[in-house]
Amino acid sequence: MHAGGVPQRALRKARAIDTLVMSSSVFDEVFDVLHRPRLARFVDAELRADLLDQLVSGCLWFEATAVVADCRDPADNKYLELALAAQASTMVSGDQDLLALHPWRGILVLRPAEYLTLPEPSAR
Repeated sequence: MHAGGVPQRALRKARAIDTLVMSSSVFDEVFDVLHRPRLARFVDAELRADLLDQLVSGCLWFEATAVVADCRDPADNKYLELALAAQASTMVSGDQDLLALHPWRGILVLRPAEYLTLPEPSAR
């Protein structure tokens, strides 16, 4: 994710108008992914640190209250569990296994670019 890219703009929009949620299992995965050496080409250390700081300080934290096994990639069920625990209306992801579920239990599962096209809450 580079500054000004679609994922960064989607995160900025979400922080401004929606509530971001996080769980320890999701954060652990995001942390691990952002620290993979091959990702360093796309996410410099400063942007990575800023993103992680935003996730720590800018999210409401939940832990799973139900076990979910709906995703074809079992490793992605933690995202669905978080969405349920937080009573989310929308999930934003680039993961094909999650996107294939759209909509999932009434929750929109959107790519960052699709999320950016949603009207502002006052217009919804």
